[in-house]
Order: sequence, then C-alpha cells, then structure tokens
Amino acid sequence: MIAVFSRGACVAFALVLCLVSCASHALAASSLRGRVTHIYDGDTIRVAGIGKVRLLGIDVPEKEASYRDRYLRQRGIAPDRLRRIHHRAHAYVRAKSLGRIVVLRTEPPTRDTYGRLLAYVTLPGGHMLNRLLLQQGLAAVYRRFDFSLKRDFIETEEDARLAKRGMWQQ
Repeated sequence: MIAVFSRGACVAFALVLCLVSCASHALAASSLRGRVTHIYDGDTIRVAGIGKVRLLGIDVPEKEASYRDRYLRQRGIAPDRLRRIHHRAHAYVRAKSLGRIVVLRTEPPTRDTYGRLLAYVTLPGGHMLNRLLLQQGLAAVYRRFDFSLKRDFIETEEDARLAKRGMWQQ
C-alpha cells in the first residue's frame, strides 16, 4: 500500500522535525558540562572535553599591570591592590571549581576573539561562579559587550562595592 500525503501534511511534518532539531540543539547548548581541569586565572578555566572557557560577563584584574585594568583604575583602585585581587580571584576559582563537574550555559556570541567558549559557569550546588566572583568583589562586570545577565551583574557588583568587599575596600 502506498501512502499519499498532502503537501500541507509534508510541510507540517518538516516543520515539526525542524522544531525538534532546534529544541535539541538549544538543550544541548544549555546543558554543556564537564570537569574543571585547570585554572588559568580568575576568569578563565579549562573544562575537560570543552577546552578553554572564559567566564561570561565578568573581568578579573590582570596578573600584571595592563590597559585592561583601566575601568578599575578609573574607580581609584591602586595597581598593587589589583594584583592582590588577581591572586585572590585565582585562588577562589581554584578552591571552588578545580576537579569539579560544572554546567556551562552559553549565549551568542559563544566564543571570544581568542576562541575561548564564553559561558556562565554553574558549580555543584547551583551557585554561578561568575556571580560569586562579583559578590566577593573579586571581579567587575565586563561592560564592553551586552549579555543577558548584565543588569543583574551590575547590581551584584554595586552591592559588593557598597559593602566594600574585595577590590572595593577603602
């Protein structure tokens, strides 16, 4: 027996297949996970099976004085304090994530100019590492580009500044 489908049924079937495919890709992107195998600095880690991951939406002071610290320097934070915060952030990320399975959530663009995956990193227990660094005053919001949690991150940074935590201490 040969089944005959109308043109409309074929189009509807193709549309359903497309939606299922798109939904599965979105689910896969939002559920990336892996074990943290290396900490490069306070905002870049290596995740097994994924590679280098840059924590989306935040910026930790550089190991050495850099033009990238200009936002923090404009807020009156001394270079020596920035170097100390760099080391504290590195130690904090190491203590919280090294060897642990993390969940990565991305949004477009998914990679930076260095090829690193840009992601929100969720630790076991459900806390987001990006936000924790802001709460502790160990990172500032990366304001140069837009991202979905930017407003929330700016409020979190402001709370840390008002509480004089981390780099915001007087």
